[in-house]
Amino acid sequence: MNVEFNRNEDHLQQLTYQLRKRQDKVALGGGEKRIAAHKAKGKLTARERINYLLDQGAAQVEIGAFAGEGMYQEEGGCPGGGVVVVLGYVQGRQCVVVANDATVKAGAWFPITAKKNLRAQEISIENKLPIIYLVDSAGVYLPMQDEIFPDKEHFGRIFRNNAVMSSMGIVQISAIMGPCVAGGAYLPIMSDEAMIVSGTGSVFLAGSYLVKSAIGETIDNEALGGAAMHSEVSGVTDYKFDTDEEALDHIRNIFDKLGAQPSAGFSRAASAAPRLDEKELYGQLPADRAKPYDMMEIINRLVDNSEFEPYKDLYGQTLICGLARIDGWAVGIVANQRKIVKSKKTGMQMGGVIYSDSADKAARFIMNCNQKRIPLVFLHDVSGFMVGSASEQGGIIKDGAKMVNAMANSVVPKFTVIIGNSYGAGNYAMCGKAYDPRLIVAWPSAQLAVMSGAAAANTLLQIQVASLKAKGEVITPEAEKELLDRIKARYEEQLSPYYAAARLWVDAVIDPLETRKVISEGISAANHAPIERAYNVGVIQV
Repeated sequence: MNVEFNRNEDHLQQLTYQLRKRQDKVALGGGEKRIAAHKAKGKLTARERINYLLDQGAAQVEIGAFAGEGMYQEEGGCPGGGVVVVLGYVQGRQCVVVANDATVKAGAWFPITAKKNLRAQEISIENKLPIIYLVDSAGVYLPMQDEIFPDKEHFGRIFRNNAVMSSMGIVQISAIMGPCVAGGAYLPIMSDEAMIVSGTGSVFLAGSYLVKSAIGETIDNEALGGAAMHSEVSGVTDYKFDTDEEALDHIRNIFDKLGAQPSAGFSRAASAAPRLDEKELYGQLPADRAKPYDMMEIINRLVDNSEFEPYKDLYGQTLICGLARIDGWAVGIVANQRKIVKSKKTGMQMGGVIYSDSADKAARFIMNCNQKRIPLVFLHDVSGFMVGSASEQGGIIKDGAKMVNAMANSVVPKFTVIIGNSYGAGNYAMCGKAYDPRLIVAWPSAQLAVMSGAAAANTLLQIQVASLKAKGEVITPEAEKELLDRIKARYEEQLSPYYAAARLWVDAVIDPLETRKVISEGISAANHAPIERAYNVGVIQV
């Protein structure tokens, strides 16, 4: 180990420590006082419900923990988007669990809440996984109803998905453990089975106050839509239980008797740890993101036995392509090489930049993985595609389009890990969020944007200075520097992986040491969904 390694290690470990502190804060939901008030009603918190339900010791992956972070400040915030989503196991069966966090605005639905719920359903649909809803919500957050109610990807899409998922044979189980109001009442009742907890669970299209206002009837919420009424009179719910724990035990009993699911048949051998020390990942990524490094040093600490079979390793060297296993699963890896390489065709090539030969190689490799039914893993540290007259004359747009086409049409599941930079069209070509990765996660060292902070700030500065000068204003060097610093600070905030995670552009920000687990659990989920269509890239320029 050298000084450079130690400096890198300290930097990434500090970022990971900050990640854990943020995770601890998110886990408190609406805060300790609201948790205490919630538990005083005899209820478990959302996270306690999930932990009780899931198999102890089995792997879990939380989705969207940082959803809503830094958003809705005028509304008092919405930690975690007001809902907890976990990919885990019940009675050995992998599933998605969605639990409203009633300590956050009584579980009310913000726009990000709907987006996170839709993401949970998307994961269930893509992977044919059972989904469990633990319902405890006051309904739509009315001051923002125009941002959550009427559009295609808003609140109503969830119930549409309930219906479509049922027709697909995807198991949906709901437990009503608190209020379930208005349109939200359809979610548990459109599930395969619905249970309710006495004394705390209730479900109705309109609460007692609205009923009084609308039709003049005086009735309390328990008589209107409580557990006894719905289990004994309306027949809306299938089971009634006295406690959260009893309801969760019954869900486990249901899962104990589920029939077997088909398999996609992805190759899995016995898992083996990397031969090189995984903990050395912290020291491989330069603290200075402009410095070159060898991406193979990271790959060799992620793959089983540190064994990697390169594809066309002497050609298109700014993209590494090859086969390996991660936790036993066969994978095809496409990764940005960050060291400077030499091409016999074009001379020296900058690391982290996609050149024509690299894009051409990656397209061919992606097609091969689809032919062989091998899941794809993309490791990002990309600045973008090469620009300039030589690249344009060499057909960079054509070759880049070929790579995007091959990747976008993939029928094998894709998984994306953003390690460092993820800029511009490089984000797209490397399977960014817009290209349907089954899971997309970021290390705390990640940055996502159209371009780097320095490049963007200088570009925006030139535009603003030109605009001010056109108005006849005199810009001093001091004023120009102040303007640059202000632009850069705002842009740097938007580069953060937490900014992306708050908006669900990534599913999670993870400790680098969790990378193998996330990929493995993602492929395990994808293996529940047999590939039903042939691979076809359509028309491409060659």
